[in-house]
This record gives sequence, structure tokens and C-alpha cells, in this order.
Amino acid sequence: MSEDANRPELRLPAQAYQPLPPGEEYQPAVPADVQMPELTMRSLIVGIATGIIFGAANAYLALKVGLTVSASIPAAVIAVAIFRATGRGTLLETNMVQTIGSSGDSLAAGVIFTIPVLYLWGETPGFWPIFPLSILGGLLGILFMIPLRRLLIVREHGRLTYPEGTACAEVQVAAQGRGRQAQLLFTGMGIGAIYTALERFAHLWPAEVDIAINRLGFRTSVGADVTPELLGVGYIIGPQIAAVMLAGGAVGWLVIIPLIYLFGSAAGVPIAPELTTPIAQMDSFTIWSRYLRYIGAGAVAFGGLFTLIKSAPTLWESVRVALAGLRRHTGSTSVARTDEDLPFSLVLAGLIATGLLVAFLPLRTGGPLGIPAGIAVVVFSFFFVTVSSRIVGLIGSSSNPISGMTIATVLICALLFGQAYSPAEAKIAVLTIGALVCIAAAMAGDTSQDLKTGFLLGASPRNQQIGEIVAVVATALVMSTVMELFRADIVAGNFKAPQANLIKLVIEGVLGGNLPWGLVLTGIALAGCVEMMGLPTLAFAVGLYLPIHLAVPIMVGGLIRLLVERRKGGFSHQLERGVLYASGLIAGAALMGVVAAIITFFQLPLFQGTPPAPSQWLIAAIAFSLLSGSLWRVCKR
Repeated sequence: MSEDANRPELRLPAQAYQPLPPGEEYQPAVPADVQMPELTMRSLIVGIATGIIFGAANAYLALKVGLTVSASIPAAVIAVAIFRATGRGTLLETNMVQTIGSSGDSLAAGVIFTIPVLYLWGETPGFWPIFPLSILGGLLGILFMIPLRRLLIVREHGRLTYPEGTACAEVQVAAQGRGRQAQLLFTGMGIGAIYTALERFAHLWPAEVDIAINRLGFRTSVGADVTPELLGVGYIIGPQIAAVMLAGGAVGWLVIIPLIYLFGSAAGVPIAPELTTPIAQMDSFTIWSRYLRYIGAGAVAFGGLFTLIKSAPTLWESVRVALAGLRRHTGSTSVARTDEDLPFSLVLAGLIATGLLVAFLPLRTGGPLGIPAGIAVVVFSFFFVTVSSRIVGLIGSSSNPISGMTIATVLICALLFGQAYSPAEAKIAVLTIGALVCIAAAMAGDTSQDLKTGFLLGASPRNQQIGEIVAVVATALVMSTVMELFRADIVAGNFKAPQANLIKLVIEGVLGGNLPWGLVLTGIALAGCVEMMGLPTLAFAVGLYLPIHLAVPIMVGGLIRLLVERRKGGFSHQLERGVLYASGLIAGAALMGVVAAIITFFQLPLFQGTPPAPSQWLIAAIAFSLLSGSLWRVCKR
């Protein structure tokens, strides 16, 4: 018999999806005065095992195609299945499993996007330095998020939606119930899983539609990643953010890429930063990779910096409140269970200790990284932890441009510290700084989603923060082994490792004096124009940095939500039904993504076959239209 079987069926309140009136506090599914098992040995064991598995699988996917699969919802579903099979486990224990389990894929992303550069330079890193880089970067991401929780999760509730975090909360609440909510959510999960299985395993249609355009001297391509998770994310984040993100993609793919073709095709030789292929011989994705990504990285850097500047008063208020709480802290139980963080004194000591350990990390010749570099790591980590958390609050973890933040970091640090080391050590030092910041930003995005889920459910932030730290240590111990397994394929080029190759080019470009600063500054100027228009700059910058193919299905989901809001006049029961169903689509697609990762990781001889080409778009368009129609049908009933 489950330990919470006798409790009444829980449900997320309507206030989970909208800003609260002034003075009103959100009431979670599990009230603050209810005591329920949460951080237990079984939740730790299941969570660590789940995190290690997802971390290894996502490491493979990130090296192969440059993408990772969010493990929050799959980990929650696995916890529900295990706890139901054993007849034990509460809602908050399930949430603890997903909190720990989802940290594995985030830590893996930060490591895989950066550490392979060492292999490409002929280095042979093993347990050292992969383990210390993993654990120090992960701790920076978690520790900085603790004082930011009240600002980003509590005060910005309803404005920062954290779509995956909200979806994960819906999955867990519906899983413990037996009513219409659970039925609607699991219907979405089933349809999302079937749709993804037919696309990935049966190869009935391509996951990505791409249509080349070459008329009247206008050359580019447009398309969409016709996947359930992007449709669901678009519905949850709403039409405004989706539209600004699509605008960024449209500027990149309908303005900048055609202009690059128009002026660059006349040259019969490669144009820097590309060294081998003339522009006339490139497709649109190559143009995006070689040129547009630098512009997008500049826009993301500006958007993040300006967001931090605008948030400075509120950030200072959060720090002041935390310091005031530290002075008042006497060990009493006056703080509500759902508002209790790890002590600020412990967080501050942890940040100081982590910064010192970073400063004394040895480089290849045995000398330390240095105090100035350690300070830079702490400063950049705080900056991009804030940026990362706000981005995932707007558009979700799946579209979080971690590699763009890393590029901005190595750009600046290569300029600042390029002359502070010997030529042999400069590249290693800059990469070390970038890797730590990348891991911290990746972990912060995951931690903020987890804390949002806990906020909606009524979990203890303190217990979740402890779970995140445990997960970082466990996954960091495994990552050196995983990287060693993949080293030969990275060096041989069997794994494309797109983020690592781009970061390698940036570091070598800055230190060698041949970085395309014109492209980076163009991105900064574009983001500045968007800021002057009063639009969400980060959403635009993310749309500019990522392919437009991701923004199109997100916009479709946003348009469906717009129709629902106009039909019913704001928040309604129909809107809530759509959020539940969209959450199910995200969960089902994520589960199939993990299944595909496991099949690929273990090289199982299953589902062999050649996927259809992106140009074979008609069947994909029909399938995605039917999927979108099912979401609209659920909303209007």
C-alpha cells in the first residue's frame, strides 16, 4: 500500500499557470504544514541510478548530433512506475527522484560540449581533470541558484513559466491520481510516445522538415522540427515569447542567410571564418554553423548582460533578504517547510571554497590556474547562471543556448587571459574557464526547473538542493569513464561533437587573432535594437542563435494557446486542459527520446533503416497537423 494512498487526490491549482494578485501567496499541491517523506534512501538510490543512465545516454547523443534529451519527466515517470510496483513512495519522493535523475543529463551536456576539445588538441584527460571540472562547475550552478530561487521561482511566478518544470509537476500530480486529469495527461503521453516512435523507429516521416528556397536570387531554407515536445513547449510558454523567438529565427534565416548568399556567392574562395568551402557550395545549415552562430552568440551575450543589468535592483534585494535572514537565523522552525533553503552561510562558504579550488586547479605544466582566472569563473558563472535560469523559465531547457554562453565566455576570457599564460597553456586555461562556466550554466537551468517543479508541488527547497549536490558528485564520478569510452570516436571524427568543435575554433581564433568580430558585434547590435523596441531580448537572441526549425513548431503551439485564450477570455478550464495535454506530449516524446538514446548507446540491432530526407515533408506536415489538431480539440472541449 502506498504511503500516501489514504491522502485525498492532489491537484495543481489554477494559480500554477498565472501571476498572482499582489499580496497573495501560491498554495502548492502539498501544503506547507503537511509532512511527507521526501529525501529518503530509496529516492536517493533510484535518483542516482537514473541520473547515471541518462547522463551516459545523453553524452552519446550530444557527441553524435549536438543535442540532449531532458530527463526530468522520464525520471519522474520511472519513479512513479518503480514506487507503484513496490507499493511504496510518496509524491515528494517521486519529485526527489526526478530532481536527482535530471541532473545527470545536465552535467553531461556541460561536460560534452567542452571537454572533447582537449581530445581534439591531442590531450589525454582522464579522471583528472574531468572529475574536478565536473564537480566544481556543477556546485557553482547549484550554489548560485539557491539565493536566486526566491527571485526567479517565487517572485516571477506566472511570468517565468518554466515549461518543463510545470509539465513535470503535472505528470507527477496526475500520476498519483485516478481522475480526469490523469486520464488527459496520460492520453497526451501515449500520443506523444506513439508519434515519436513512428518517426524515430518506423521512419514514417522525417523529424525535421526542410524546404530549400532558391528563387530570384533569394536563397535560404525554411522548415520545422515536427515533434510533440516542441508543440507542447510552445503551448505552455504562450504566443508572445514564441512569436519573439520566431522573429529571431526569421531575421537569421530570411534576412541574414540570404544576404550572406547574395554577397558571398560571388567569391570563388572561402570567406573567413570558413577556411575550406566557398559560400556558393554551402547549404543553409552550413551557413548557420559557420556564420550565423557567431551572430547569435553575440546576441545571446548582449541579451544576458542587459537582462542582468535590468535585474540588478531585484538581485540586490534578493541578496539583502538572504543576508538579513542569515543574521536572524537561530535554528528556529519559523520558516515554512516549502520556503526553507540551505543556510546562506553554507552557500557563501561553499562559493568561496569552490572559487579557491578553481584558482588552484593545476594546468598541464603543474602551475595553478590563478586567482584572477578563479575570480573570472565565479563572476561569469553568476552571470550565466542567472541568464540560463531566465532562459529556461521563458522557453524551456530544450532551447537553452548553453554553447552560446560558453562561446561568449571563452571570447572574453581569451582576450583577458590570452597573454597571461604561455602559448602552450593559454588554450587549456581558457577552455578550463569555459568548461566550468558551461557546466554551471547547464546545472543552473536544470536546478531552476527542478525548483519550479518543487514550488508547484510543495517540496522542500532545502531537500531538493541537497539532492542536486548528491547528484553532481555521483555523476561527476562517472563522466571520466564515459568520456574515455568515447575518446577514440571523438579523435577519429566518428562523433561530430559540434559544440566542442565550434568552441575550439573560437579559442584558436581569438588567441590566433583571426576571430570574426564583425559577426559577433553584428549580433550585439541586433539585440540592442530589439531591446530598444521593448521586446524580450533573450527570446529573440535564442531564436537567432538556434535554427528557425525549432521556433516554427513552438509558434504553432503558441498560436493554439492564443486561440484558446481569445475564445474563453484568459485563463479557463479549457486552457488548463491544454496545459495537461501538452505536458503529456512533452513527457511521451521525452520517454521515446530516452529509449532511442539507450538503443543507440548500447548499439542494439533494433529499428534499422534509413530515415526519410528532410525534403520529404508532405507526410510530416500531415502528421504534425493531426497532432496539432488533437491539441486544439482537447482545448475546445
